[in-house]
Amino acid sequence: MRKQNNLCYIFCISCEGLYTLCNNFLKYKGDFMIERTIYIKKLINSMWNDNVKVISGIKGCGKSTLLFNIFKKYLLNSGVEASNIIEIRFDDLNFFELRNPFLLTKYLNDEIKKRNDSKIYVFLDEIQYVEDKKDKESGVTLNVFDVLNGLRNNPNVDVYVTGSNSKLLSKNIITEFRGRSTQIRVYPLNFKEFYSSRVDDLNSSLREYLIFGGMPGLLSLKNEKEKQEYLINLYKETYIKDIVDRNKIERPDLLDIILDFLASTVSSLTNTNKIANSLTSIKNEKVSHLTVFNYTNYLVNSFLVSEVQRYDIKEKTYFKYPSKFYFEDLGLRNARLNFMQIDEVHLMENLIYNELISRGLNVDIGLIYKRTSSKKIDYEIDFVVNKIDKRIYIQSAYKIDNVEKETIEKRSLKMIPDNFKKIMIRNDLLMSYYDDDGIYHMTLTDFLLKEELLF
Repeated sequence: MRKQNNLCYIFCISCEGLYTLCNNFLKYKGDFMIERTIYIKKLINSMWNDNVKVISGIKGCGKSTLLFNIFKKYLLNSGVEASNIIEIRFDDLNFFELRNPFLLTKYLNDEIKKRNDSKIYVFLDEIQYVEDKKDKESGVTLNVFDVLNGLRNNPNVDVYVTGSNSKLLSKNIITEFRGRSTQIRVYPLNFKEFYSSRVDDLNSSLREYLIFGGMPGLLSLKNEKEKQEYLINLYKETYIKDIVDRNKIERPDLLDIILDFLASTVSSLTNTNKIANSLTSIKNEKVSHLTVFNYTNYLVNSFLVSEVQRYDIKEKTYFKYPSKFYFEDLGLRNARLNFMQIDEVHLMENLIYNELISRGLNVDIGLIYKRTSSKKIDYEIDFVVNKIDKRIYIQSAYKIDNVEKETIEKRSLKMIPDNFKKIMIRNDLLMSYYDDDGIYHMTLTDFLLKEELLF
């Protein structure tokens, strides 16, 4: 449904006949609410499953709106009393004291007792702010996972938390929650969600998305200057400060240069040694590989960037280095470089990667090689995409304007020895088609708007 004449969306969901939510007008920052159907369905399907629902993603991607606006509205329309929803936002200074897990436990227990055995929903926002604390008298140390596991053991309580640190998605979380957590990873608006809010034509909307990305906070801004300032300020006032403070970084100047390097080389193969050498040259001082490794991990753990490994298709093995880094949001990448390097070729590859992982697919970089009498020649497949027992190979080709270039772009796909689907995603086609080699040439907009065509 497209936005018309500044009207709000009607938010309407149907999931296998289990629920219908109609005529529900929701507003986002004085304008409208984007339908984030995939996430709300996951939340509704996981209600009262005895697990803690962990909603993770970069700051500003819409986690809090999803939980405190959309999902809460669903509960209220389903007959849940507002008084039976306990809400705590840890990034709000009004709840500063509750960052202490002992005080948080007491507060929650007291609030739950007041409800007299009613069915209670607990919403906890940005739980990474809850600190580990040791009680001086008993010597007992308590952390946020202890608090959440305690809540989960109460049959009258259903727990939902959000966080902006990828530790909430790490393997350790299985141990911390004793295997009883439901992971819901939220991303910035994908292009289909973004386009649903637009009155512009498709090409204009795609161009704007490539430049400014899909952070939901942009939707209430009216011009390019405001959008640029918003994204740049997110870096300065939110992301960088948070990463520096949380990880006790001693050299924020190096962190800045690493971010600039990754933004400038997005979609290119690199490794920490290469980055360290570049920093050594820029700073005219020795920068260690370990420092770069740690700082890069901090960026990954904050969801700003993703690191993707190379996969040898013939040998079925992974290479640890080099790898590629993609930015979680295109607008944030461009803001990092003050919107000075708008390279559509590399941005399109980053866009394709973001779209694939937002659909819950497993994505690697493909490598295939050919041996000659004197050497081994490597060829790259942009993405190897797996979905349970299905696989596709994808090549990103912004523009193919001659036969020679098409031959080069198709070469690695034609070398693949199996019969899984092979796709070239292109931005220069009017319609999608199969060629004589069985390769599917898909328009970029078909890829972004018609998910069913992929497999």
